[in-house]
Amino acid sequence: MSTQMQQLYQQVILDHSRSRIGNSALRRDAADGPHGYSHQVNPTCGDEIELETELGSDGLIVRWTGDGCSISMASASVLSELAAESTPEQMLEIEAKFHELMHSRGTMEPDEEALGDAAAFTGVSKFPARIKCALLAWMAFKDALGQAQSSLEEK
Repeated sequence: MSTQMQQLYQQVILDHSRSRIGNSALRRDAADGPHGYSHQVNPTCGDEIELETELGSDGLIVRWTGDGCSISMASASVLSELAAESTPEQMLEIEAKFHELMHSRGTMEPDEEALGDAAAFTGVSKFPARIKCALLAWMAFKDALGQAQSSLEEK
């Protein structure tokens, strides 16, 4: 990866860390549709996130609150941005691609079309200690989405 591309990716992460998409008060009442909630903590560094998904008439909604490093907060922001543009099924495909990218140790070229801004985390995959930071929100998302889908099936 070129130095110029690395700098662009670093800027994307910093921008999402500063202007966080989806970072808002959690509702937990699920008034508008099937709902899921997950609380995840990275014990290695103390990053923490609470994330909820809602399957509403407007599609997939992701809200979260958290405290942690710029990588974990930017990753939650990117996830929220992607979710707003995707169906639950599409997000599960994106999550799988992101998970694969994070475990590639920097040997894989990101699918920028599928991953959007999540491709910016390619460099993070080279640092094992930071991979958990990048994946924290995605683990919470997968858990919360599973709960929302289960509550939908129960109805």
